[in-house]
Amino acid sequence: MRKACRALAVGVFVALVAPVVSARDGAQWTPAEAHAWYAKQAWPVGSNYIPANAINQFEMWQADSFDPARIDKELGWAQTLGMTTMRVFLHDQLWQQDAAGFKKRIDTFLAIAARHGIKPMLVLFDSCWDPVPKPGKQHAPLPGIHNSGWVQGPGVAMDDPSQYPRLKDYTVDIVKTFAKDPRILAWDVWNEPDNPGGGNYTTNPKDKFDRVAQLLPQVFDWARSASPTQPLTSGVWHNDDWAPGAKLNAVETTQLERSDIVTFHSYDWPETFVKRVAQLKPYGRPMICTEYMARGAGSTIDEILPLGKKLDVGMIQWGFVEGKTQTTMPWDSWDKPYIQKPPVLWFHDLLHTDGTPYRQREVDIIRMLSKAPRGVVPPDAVSYPLQALKTAR
Repeated sequence: MRKACRALAVGVFVALVAPVVSARDGAQWTPAEAHAWYAKQAWPVGSNYIPANAINQFEMWQADSFDPARIDKELGWAQTLGMTTMRVFLHDQLWQQDAAGFKKRIDTFLAIAARHGIKPMLVLFDSCWDPVPKPGKQHAPLPGIHNSGWVQGPGVAMDDPSQYPRLKDYTVDIVKTFAKDPRILAWDVWNEPDNPGGGNYTTNPKDKFDRVAQLLPQVFDWARSASPTQPLTSGVWHNDDWAPGAKLNAVETTQLERSDIVTFHSYDWPETFVKRVAQLKPYGRPMICTEYMARGAGSTIDEILPLGKKLDVGMIQWGFVEGKTQTTMPWDSWDKPYIQKPPVLWFHDLLHTDGTPYRQREVDIIRMLSKAPRGVVPPDAVSYPLQALKTAR
């Protein structure tokens, strides 16, 4: 995503069925603990998810627009593709607006996902797009523009240190409520924290990088204080080299030093994806690529997904169903909106609004790879030459 709680009875039930995790409460998982966790999971494959009828996090989760029936239908489609996870964005102002209702709706979502064999990764904060999030009725999509209604969280609230206790309370409450919930795959504590924002917005947090660099370690601490049985992570997404000893900025250093599992974004060509995996392998932790697939930028299902399967890297591409986010439009639509003529090549997304595939070959590859054993790529799913993987193994 870039351009340059539930009732007491339910909580008791989850506590009874939640698996015992060897990681120590309040401590970062060791690499061995992280690998033991990863070995018990189905290969993570899925999409960054928002229902087609929601423009952003508010419209997905607020009481008057939350749509369990639509979510159930769409996650049913995901199940038929063999998907095992979805990456889903929350928002601190949703908790501030209606904490009990928000947690109840998260529980409803998790129940729907579980019925379809899907364990979501939940995202707590996000630095992309509109920096001035406002709950309530959301504006209509701007014609021809990619992700024209997505909102940052906390956004400009970072400019006000008096808001930080609220951000802490949100983080601790959400994670603690679902800390032992086996229906959740992982917590992504902050999406692209040091992203300048994207779009044509004139307002952004002041000294954003410095504020994020200060807050991100605290967010890890807040989330870990709730002793979750799911791993914590935040994904690196830019700069040329993420290897140990490389020149990492303060945010990237926190991401790679504090995460239980390593996550990253790669919207690049397959050879770059392989290089990225090779850079991150020395950290000795399981890896999940939490954003990829930008057809016009060279990142495609055909070439990237089999690489992830062969390397046993979890894979979550951007966009599932064509909808109000308009992420079938490319990033450059912010500079030249595709109003008169939509692009022939979809940038993101897999399915039309009615569930039919944008391209059948893509969903066939997802199904084949999902069914195959860990690390095995069926010959019919191969596009990029797998012998090139020797640099990443």
